[in-house]
Amino acid sequence: MTEHEQPRPAGEKLQKVLARLGLASRREIETWIAEGRVKVNGAAATLGQRVDANDAIALDGRLLKREEITGSVRRVLIYNKPDGEICTRDDPEGRPTVFDRLPRPKEGRWINIGRLDINTTGLLLFTTDGELANRLMHPSYQMDREYAVRVRGEVTEEMLENLKNGVMLEDGPAKFTDIKEAPGGEGFNHWYHCVVMEGRNREVRRLWESQGLVVSRLKRVRFGPVFLTSELTMGRWREMDQREVDILSAEVGLTPQALPAMKEKTREKLDRLQRKSAKPVEVRGKRVLRPAKDETGAENARPSRAPRREDGEQRAPRGPRKDSGERRENGRGTPVAERPSDVKKRQPRPAVELSERPARKPRPATPGKRPPAGDGQRPGFGRKR
Repeated sequence: MTEHEQPRPAGEKLQKVLARLGLASRREIETWIAEGRVKVNGAAATLGQRVDANDAIALDGRLLKREEITGSVRRVLIYNKPDGEICTRDDPEGRPTVFDRLPRPKEGRWINIGRLDINTTGLLLFTTDGELANRLMHPSYQMDREYAVRVRGEVTEEMLENLKNGVMLEDGPAKFTDIKEAPGGEGFNHWYHCVVMEGRNREVRRLWESQGLVVSRLKRVRFGPVFLTSELTMGRWREMDQREVDILSAEVGLTPQALPAMKEKTREKLDRLQRKSAKPVEVRGKRVLRPAKDETGAENARPSRAPRREDGEQRAPRGPRKDSGERRENGRGTPVAERPSDVKKRQPRPAVELSERPARKPRPATPGKRPPAGDGQRPGFGRKR
């Protein structure tokens, strides 16, 4: 080591270690550290703190096991987000989220790579590797995002040049790195494909609105090297294979990592979940029972209806059966004296051979009525057609 070289600090950054577990992205973990939710060796962690294999790390009072820290799984899902879903885990208003359709991972949890607003559809990526999620979202890695957008209004060449050169928005300058007009659209509706390098909130919509135009439809069709294909219909997801995950990892400078082995039973379960994911997600609200109204309009509880007997009279509901040592011969175990049907016992009918049964005489035909079916049978049953 020369005298101008500085010694490298020991250990690894805390937010990077926790992100690799799939707990969250590095940006979110930095927020946890600032809030005091993470402790190292019993003391509150600080931003930029480095840890090694001998440090005890706790999150929200739960000590992370050593095998949790050292092990990590890198899985990636591609999801075609429909309209009306929000990119959050829990919504106070009870709206459907993008996590409702996804399978639950065995290790870690899904981290969404970038976000789409509730009215934007298209490509979303999820991973269990927080470091991969952080690099794909970080502006320094220049992961471009391509959108198909339908614009309402007259678009001039001057507007397109302004959008490519850059305009000033509320949170700073922004621009499209590329804009191409796409076929389709009629009247004042025109389709364009545009590319941005950042994932700022509603950036694509705000760029078009800066030119006095309205975005009527917006769909993300590409994120870096990942394209949204026609095989993945709206509301469905699929998991990347080993080759695709390695290509995506190489784009952000991560070494390849082998996917965990999957049992055949687990694979079949994922296939069933994939087919089921295309169905719409139901929004369940609280069940409200509407009380019945009487003739005066007052709301009263409707009385329970007593069961009706065969002779037309109503009888009181049967109470619980009493225990009794008496048993029927048929094994039903009901006391003999408690069943009203036992008063009139049906006498067993002697067995009659089919050949001994007398033939039924046909009824005489009556004018205006349908003649009986032949052979003494009911109409429509047993006749040859």
